[in-house]
Amino acid sequence: MDLSPASKAYSNHDVLVIGGGAAGLSLALKIAQFCKVTVLSKSSLQQGSTYYAQGGIAAVLDEKDSDTAHVEDTLKAGAGLCHQDVVQYAVSRGPECINWLMQQGVEFTRLQQPLKTGTNQLETGTGFSGFHLTQEGGHSHRRVIHAADATGKAIFRCLSQKVLENPNITVQVNTVAIDLITSDKLGEKTKRCVGAYVLDESSGHISTYKARFVVLATGGASKAYLYTSNPDGASGDGIAMAWRAGCRTANMEFNQFHPTCLYHPKAKTFLISEALRGEGGILRLPDGTRFMPAYDERAELAPRDIVARAIDAEMKRLGCDCVYLDITHKEPEFIRSHFPSIYKKCLKYGIDICTEQIPVVPAAHYSCGGIMVDKDGQTDLKNLYAIGETSFTGLHGANRMASNSLLECFVFAFSAGESIRSKLEATEFISEIPQWDESQVTDSDEDVVISHNWDEIRRLMWDYVGIVRTNKRLQRAANRVRLLRKEIHEYYSNYRVSTNLLELRNLALVAELIIKSANSRKESRGLHYTLDYPGLLDKADDTILVPDNYSDD
Repeated sequence: MDLSPASKAYSNHDVLVIGGGAAGLSLALKIAQFCKVTVLSKSSLQQGSTYYAQGGIAAVLDEKDSDTAHVEDTLKAGAGLCHQDVVQYAVSRGPECINWLMQQGVEFTRLQQPLKTGTNQLETGTGFSGFHLTQEGGHSHRRVIHAADATGKAIFRCLSQKVLENPNITVQVNTVAIDLITSDKLGEKTKRCVGAYVLDESSGHISTYKARFVVLATGGASKAYLYTSNPDGASGDGIAMAWRAGCRTANMEFNQFHPTCLYHPKAKTFLISEALRGEGGILRLPDGTRFMPAYDERAELAPRDIVARAIDAEMKRLGCDCVYLDITHKEPEFIRSHFPSIYKKCLKYGIDICTEQIPVVPAAHYSCGGIMVDKDGQTDLKNLYAIGETSFTGLHGANRMASNSLLECFVFAFSAGESIRSKLEATEFISEIPQWDESQVTDSDEDVVISHNWDEIRRLMWDYVGIVRTNKRLQRAANRVRLLRKEIHEYYSNYRVSTNLLELRNLALVAELIIKSANSRKESRGLHYTLDYPGLLDKADDTILVPDNYSDD
């Protein structure tokens, strides 16, 4: 887009947070104590991935557990690619994050038997006794604190209420960030992030947001795949914007496929929580045979990459549409009390999980790679931070261990907030930013192109860059995505932007980054499994992509 001469029609923001999930809301609450914060949400706040998170938060809260055990479990699940210093840092701050959430009013599930002392030990600082902890895949202990089977919803409701009540926080819904604004293009010698161009969906107007700091908390990119557990907004927006602004990405090839999404034609993207297997759920073939012990000694509690590949292999071997998750051996009251949301959702589709097995299939779930950041969430671009799933911290390695994602959201939201606070006073607004110019574009009469391209990208990513990959499949995907990106760039250059077009543009770029990363890895490690390189290399290295003189056309 060409930009017109500078105008005063812009707004100033101390900190602009793009994304309204757990990471973005937590950071906003932390830094609103000392500055003004604006939070942008693509749709209503509850459409982010946090709202739909079922399992919980992994943290060392039991005296029989230890930081060492949590670190070791994470490193093992990450298949040699986790950054050990980052893992230790995140694990060590887990209890602090849980404490903070409870202070905000999040009510985690308690044990049925009350404490003998009759006190909440959280308040006395002696521990977390009295709270129910569950065990999920890859964990050697019960360390996942949760709110029944709707932890994300409980956290989101509490944080969003706090945010909306805070006079120093402004929330703007139905606003979509288009691109970041960098100072080098505006005459400054030192390159830094100074704001963003933002589309207001309701009016169609594009505004210029000036900010001393910008925080990307836009979530992952699992919408690049045809079948996903993610909400519609998970189109990799933050990753794409940061890349276009000159930031590196890392380990984009590691896309986690959750092993158990409900298989039903009307049950779009409904996840069957890992916790159900943690409480004894058994995976069975259509004839009732249990199959996971043949793939891993941990059986159903193996890390997600192993379970997803096992299901994929059995479905292909048998030619069946799904496998089944069986929890019927548990007491009905236990099932209904521990998994009320799953019980009600399945019952809506005619499946009583107390007496019937649940049909399940793998689905794209989580992006382990993302924008490269340090422990403070600082990206390669000065004054630009990235937190949550859109970032690459080094915590997850080649495979995220269950319930470490929410832990990462809070730990790095807190550290980013601390970093921003230390720099805020010394950081000035840029004087002027040009407005967005729409004078050379027209309204599109070919929106069908967007839906067709969107569908094609997601299908080719599922078919060629999915759970099992080959060189030939990756090359086919690379060739087609390259052509699609050219078509999308031409469309973007000639027509007024819309949310669908912006998401398509970002999705195509992120798909290309995933393919490039997958092509670069000549081994099978964690979530990246290729038939052409089934073994492990002796040395585990991150796949780092550098924009250099990147062009969007």
